[in-house]
Amino acid sequence: MRRLFAAVLLLVALAGCSAEADPPPAFNSTDVMFLQMSLDYIGQGDPVVALAERRAGDPRVRALAIELRGQWQGESATMRRWLDGWQQSPSADPAAGAHAGHGDLHSLRPADLAELEAAKGADFDRTAVSLLLGHLHNCVEVTRMEATGGRYPPAKALAETMTRQRQQQIQRMLALAA
Repeated sequence: MRRLFAAVLLLVALAGCSAEADPPPAFNSTDVMFLQMSLDYIGQGDPVVALAERRAGDPRVRALAIELRGQWQGESATMRRWLDGWQQSPSADPAAGAHAGHGDLHSLRPADLAELEAAKGADFDRTAVSLLLGHLHNCVEVTRMEATGGRYPPAKALAETMTRQRQQQIQRMLALAA
């Protein structure tokens, strides 16, 4: 009888353990980093596209700026909603070394924006295209990080869409730069 009682207790304990086990999270640290870094890149790129919308002489540059701004507004709203739902900060950890392993991607600097603001005419368009080419290249690197290491299916799908769109935009900008 004791053995039967011990066996029943063991089964109850095991059943309780499996019932209490937490399901794995729906997202991982790569998903969070992708969203945070993407929001940062959108924030950096927005002043460039805002200037290009107003000042570009080439209507193709202006159209590209308008397209980017519209995409960025929709993407950032989605990203912020996910991060908020996950109770994660919209900003990445600014601590040195927090992004080791994510590459050392160039960020747009205040000097880059100052150079663009000072440019006139065709020089403005060339500078805007040059800045956006580098910027979008870095954005694609971040989306690829998500595609290979992310876990949240909607974020992975967003990254794939962003990669495709940015690569098409880069091709159009390369044609403008040529």
